[in-house]
Amino acid sequence: MKELAGRLTALDPDAGAAVQVIAYFDRLAESRAGLEALVRGAAVLAGVPARLVDGERRVQVRIEADGTRRDSPMPPDPAWPSAALSPGGVPALWLERAGAEPSVVDAVILERAAGAVRRVLDRTRGRAPADDPALVETLLDATAPESARLHAARRLGLAPEARARALALADGPPRVVPEQTPDEPPAGRVGGAGPGVPPAGRVGAGPGVPPAGIVGVGPAVPVLRLPESWGAARIALRFASEEPGRRVVHAEELGSLALLADLVAPGAEPPADVRALEAAAGTAPWLLATLDAVASTTSLRAAATEINVHHSTLQDRLAHAEQLLGWPVRTPQGRFRLQLALTLRHLARA
Repeated sequence: MKELAGRLTALDPDAGAAVQVIAYFDRLAESRAGLEALVRGAAVLAGVPARLVDGERRVQVRIEADGTRRDSPMPPDPAWPSAALSPGGVPALWLERAGAEPSVVDAVILERAAGAVRRVLDRTRGRAPADDPALVETLLDATAPESARLHAARRLGLAPEARARALALADGPPRVVPEQTPDEPPAGRVGGAGPGVPPAGRVGAGPGVPPAGIVGVGPAVPVLRLPESWGAARIALRFASEEPGRRVVHAEELGSLALLADLVAPGAEPPADVRALEAAAGTAPWLLATLDAVASTTSLRAAATEINVHHSTLQDRLAHAEQLLGWPVRTPQGRFRLQLALTLRHLARA
């Protein structure tokens, strides 16, 4: 297919692009992608926002051209290029391209995406395998009707009265696991093979997460409140990192720290203390590891052991760090300020 697309592009750029679009949506269909992934593909390929509006099933998904989901209460413009999900049906998939005639590529994007969306809706509202990612997406979608989420839960093996957790993985689709009580064997993971997530309170790699994975774990909630657990899991994921002991973060253990995620958007201008950390780190390569050890251990001697330096060496480093930062890090207030600055730095880069 790639070779064919290359040859067609040399003869007719539109034809070559159309073949690439077909191959793209074929791959999504083979991976059993959900509605959001399909609408995202249409938006990114077209270079304009795309939206799915199915009034009969009460489904609405809108994705910006950069792949970000941003739903809108405004109705679609009838002048936008669109496609129905079934022959003779009303338009349901739209490309928000105003003031221009739809191109051949737009038409292919709409046709292939609409067909894939129709198959997903048929699967998630009818028979489907129990590990269908589209069912998990429906279960975690707060905008999906309650009946659709209950249907998805049943197809995934979750009873309506069950409690479960959402898992947000740094590399991989969302997952849902039933709540595991101390007196029952590990439960199967919904949306992926393997045993259940460890009970809340355990942090670090465990039987419920991939050993090398970075995971945010949402709280255990009733099935119909799983969108809330998913939102909390995504926040928890932002606090996780590759460092040992921090690969798995439970939302319940964050407490008020979770509020910091709303204050620092990834890629935004960091606060002044974070900028001070970055500037200081640029002058001393040992600084960040040293300050992280001080912030995450119970004493300065424990911090010295953590980074394998003599206690007096650590004291010299901290005196130098305090000069660079402009605040003390060995007082209770200064240590708290340091912990906060390191956390905000991580969130700004997450």
